[in-house]
Amino acid sequence: MPILDWLPNYKKTDLQGDLSAGLTVGIMLIPQGMAYAMLAGLEPIHGLYAVTVPLLLYAIFGTSRQLAVGPVAMVSLLTAAGIAGLNPESPEQYLVYALSLAFMVGLIQFGMGMLRLGFVVNFLSHPVINGFTSAAAIIIGLSQVKHLLRINLPNSEHIQEMFVAIWQNIGDIHWITFAIGIIGIIIIKYGKKIHKSFPAPLVAVIIGIALVSGFDLTSMGVKIVGDVPSGLPSFSSPSFDMGVWRSLVPIALTISLVGFAESFAVAKTIQAKHKNYKLDANQELIGLGMANFGAAFFKGYPVTGGFSRTAVNNEAGAKTTMASIISAVLIVLTLLFFTGLFYNLPSAILAAVVLVAVSGLIDFKEPMHLWKKDKADFAMLIATFLITLTLGIEIGIIAGMVLSLLVVIYRASTPHMAQLGRVPGTNIFRNIARFPDLESRKDLLMVRIDGPIYFANVEYIKNKIDKWIEEKDEKVKMIVFNMESVTNLDSTGAHELNEWILSWRKNGVDVCMSSIKGPVRDVLNRWAILECIGGDHIFLDDNLALSAFDNDIDQDLFEKYYPYASQTNK
Repeated sequence: MPILDWLPNYKKTDLQGDLSAGLTVGIMLIPQGMAYAMLAGLEPIHGLYAVTVPLLLYAIFGTSRQLAVGPVAMVSLLTAAGIAGLNPESPEQYLVYALSLAFMVGLIQFGMGMLRLGFVVNFLSHPVINGFTSAAAIIIGLSQVKHLLRINLPNSEHIQEMFVAIWQNIGDIHWITFAIGIIGIIIIKYGKKIHKSFPAPLVAVIIGIALVSGFDLTSMGVKIVGDVPSGLPSFSSPSFDMGVWRSLVPIALTISLVGFAESFAVAKTIQAKHKNYKLDANQELIGLGMANFGAAFFKGYPVTGGFSRTAVNNEAGAKTTMASIISAVLIVLTLLFFTGLFYNLPSAILAAVVLVAVSGLIDFKEPMHLWKKDKADFAMLIATFLITLTLGIEIGIIAGMVLSLLVVIYRASTPHMAQLGRVPGTNIFRNIARFPDLESRKDLLMVRIDGPIYFANVEYIKNKIDKWIEEKDEKVKMIVFNMESVTNLDSTGAHELNEWILSWRKNGVDVCMSSIKGPVRDVLNRWAILECIGGDHIFLDDNLALSAFDNDIDQDLFEKYYPYASQTNK
């Protein structure tokens, strides 16, 4: 329980910053929570429920002292997308599915934390997360158009279907609703320029309520939130129907990984600015898992750490997770005494809150940067982006993970290899592809492999060496393996290396090795490759290997440095 790390030593000087941050984020959470719940397909009140018990549980079990946990746009959209496939028959059944999803996310994250699987999120590479996030932000934004314009649009996560539906219904725009939404966007977008602590979303909510109440806009067709139940969330229970669980597993895994990736990324960024505590990825998984358990049993829905709220929390002076506890207390007071004030809140204002929040998630700079620096990562980003936009959120993130793994496998199976040549007048050898005017001979091939030799890359290594031998017009008499960059050798690599040595020698090409690391030498010894290659073919460096090839090596020097030398072989 990380809370025990800071609570016993809590200082009065920290309270001012925590109080300021807690109140600021709490005020921010009220409209955001309601808006994100609506995005998830739930009644707005469930967004407030999701920032009571979950927030308190993360404050106890989480390691980040500034992370603000609660509903976020991405997870809200994923929740809606996952539940839509189950075709719930009523709002009550929809809520049960949302609670079940929160419980499953909590179970997955808690289990991953207990099993020390925090490293799994590394399979979501930065380009994949960037492409996925940008595409999801666009889908989220388009999903709010129906509330901003008050037109009928189907619930879809495919951009092509959304554009067609918008085009077909564009003539039905409710202009008063649209005007309220635009006012909300302007206030939220530019309110921060007044002061960084200016509660722009709350001001937009107040103005929206005032406009509806003052001009009786409901009679003109403006859609409002309506009755918001007061009181604390009662105990709730998710469904334990295995049929429901099987249907929700893909989206639960997606939310677990994406939610943790988003949360840990922002937590790590903020922690780097403070450096007075350490983040633990596995404990973060446990903290987020507990928060989602709290959401499942107290009428919430899946939660995670949010970018914007965490940034605000940090800027407002949060020193510990006491700030989160204060935010939760403010939400509890709102639930007890102030929910009636939100009756006339226009849905267009909540749509504006979501639209402004997700607009910052669309990253134009990173693709341009990758285009100039790394074409492979650029291609991965664009592929994830397009797949997510056209085929949906779930397929997009799964495709992104598969692409990440394929790139890892490809890079592992194609290690960098260098053909070495001597720098004139020295005993230094370098890559002939990078340095001009190196001394290289037709009868000698010096090869450096930068990486392990194992089952995934042995074919590539052999093909590359065969190609270099062919380029030397089949005149090679000796192959020198520079092993200084070989970090590991598995059974397949050992078997193949043995076969290569025997095959080359059968064809009149001798083989020797230089600069072998201790652990690799142990493996070579274990598989009897040192015996196969011969102790008199093992050298400390390339220069000695070349001298031996030219029969210029001093016998005393040889005996001194090569205890492996077999006099019989010699």
